[in-house]
Amino acid sequence: MTIHIDRERCVAAGTCVMTAPAVFDQDDDGIVELLQAEPADDAGVADAVARCPAAAIEVTV
Repeated sequence: MTIHIDRERCVAAGTCVMTAPAVFDQDDDGIVELLQAEPADDAGVADAVARCPAAAIEVTV
């Protein structure tokens, strides 16, 4: 699994950080930052993708 984020699309809702804090973080403006592009397991990533209101997270297998 490889995670891609679109920081331009991010609306700083923070749902990804609440759902998968080992994988996502937010910068000072609240925009998503990727901590792990290829996590060893799902670690809540699928849920973060589903809950992102801006569809700013994409996962490829």
